[in-house]
Amino acid sequence: MSTTTNALTVTAPEGVQYVDFVREFDAPVAAVFRAHAEPELIKQWLGPDGYDVEIEHFSFVTGGGYRYIHRAPDGEEYAFNGVYHVVRPNEFAIQTFEYEGYPDVVSVESMRFEDLGDGRTRLVGHSVYPNQEARDGMVSSGMERGMSEGYNRLDTLLTTL
Repeated sequence: MSTTTNALTVTAPEGVQYVDFVREFDAPVAAVFRAHAEPELIKQWLGPDGYDVEIEHFSFVTGGGYRYIHRAPDGEEYAFNGVYHVVRPNEFAIQTFEYEGYPDVVSVESMRFEDLGDGRTRLVGHSVYPNQEARDGMVSSGMERGMSEGYNRLDTLLTTL
């Protein structure tokens, strides 16, 4: 169990179609990037507590893509897919993101991996939705809780990389 003090900050201003997030990690940028790139590592931290992750395919490279399923403790499944437009190792990625339960609504997301020195990393994300309804729906879905729980597990995983 992690004892992190690195809180997730999610910002979703009224009247705009984007969500921003910032999270710091007590690990080098190469380790944080690796945890986002390797499917066997992603399965250990992505999503809300108590959910299993099944990765159908995952290629964290420019032109790659992914599809995975979160399985809740009650057996309910939530599938997600997207493509990677740009991936620059240890630096930056742009991807699309679609929750298959709300099809045809695709967000475009960027992630910057910032080296803070002293073996620390800041992850900065920006997600743009096709309309206000989609953005507000994502914000009210429990996204922030799931991200926060996942990043807390990532803190623990990073101590082993």
